[in-house]
Amino acid sequence: MNLFENHMVTAILAEALVSVLLLALGYLVGKYRERRQLHGRDLTDYDFYPYQTTAENFAEFSLRDFRLGMHYLLRNRDARAARQLIFIGEQNNVREVLDNKDKHSYQKLFSRYRGSETVSDAHEYLENYRNIVRLLGRTFPQMGIEILLHDLANPSRSVVWIEGAEVTGRSLHMGTTTLLVDLKKRRALNEDKLNYELNLGARRFKCTTIPIIRKEYGVVGAICMNIDINYIRDDVIKNLERTAEFFQQYCHTDMQLNENILSKAEYQRALQGKRHFRDSSPLQATS
Repeated sequence: MNLFENHMVTAILAEALVSVLLLALGYLVGKYRERRQLHGRDLTDYDFYPYQTTAENFAEFSLRDFRLGMHYLLRNRDARAARQLIFIGEQNNVREVLDNKDKHSYQKLFSRYRGSETVSDAHEYLENYRNIVRLLGRTFPQMGIEILLHDLANPSRSVVWIEGAEVTGRSLHMGTTTLLVDLKKRRALNEDKLNYELNLGARRFKCTTIPIIRKEYGVVGAICMNIDINYIRDDVIKNLERTAEFFQQYCHTDMQLNENILSKAEYQRALQGKRHFRDSSPLQATS
């Protein structure tokens, strides 16, 4: 190998080494910036959390508290709280209601804490949960069962997907009440919000709320199932025609697949004639 070829090999190896080092450095810088982004307290731990509870027990965005939080987080670094505040600000269109001076401050906060990434990241994180709610909800149509997804980064517009909306009359982008605070308290006490009853005037509901936990932010959302008890008791059970209709809808399927979801033992019992999980009739004798 001549001198020129040696120089070429050395140059290629050097370039490859530099590329690897730059890639590794970029990865480490990214991880460092990610850790910095996640460092800090939850926004709900501050007195300026920008939501107030109305007399009707609904959450209402507070521009005053938002401004207090914005200026505090410009003076005091807290990446976690700032990113949560930015997300709430974007969802409530604060750029349209802040005065020019505060708009400048908000843009400074938005740039400092990489607000554009905050908004897109939160949307992508909940995308799979939207799909879960959509598919579960459409499994039980017109049966008095509502399933919805709350994005609790924005309590005043928290409903981001809903199936069975006729049950409560709610729609997309409606808000929740004090759900976020309640779920945070229950999480601290290690309590589930399972099979609870709500009585609202003459309406009765059986409900379950499943919090969505994200390590870096805590409780970020919730999947809720609400069953209209009075519809089942008054309209379904007391009317044979409605009862038949209800269970026909319950058993309705859209397709048939060749899959096995039984254990090996249950599969053998099914082949011998067992029809359901409580079927205790004698099994057919095997040949």
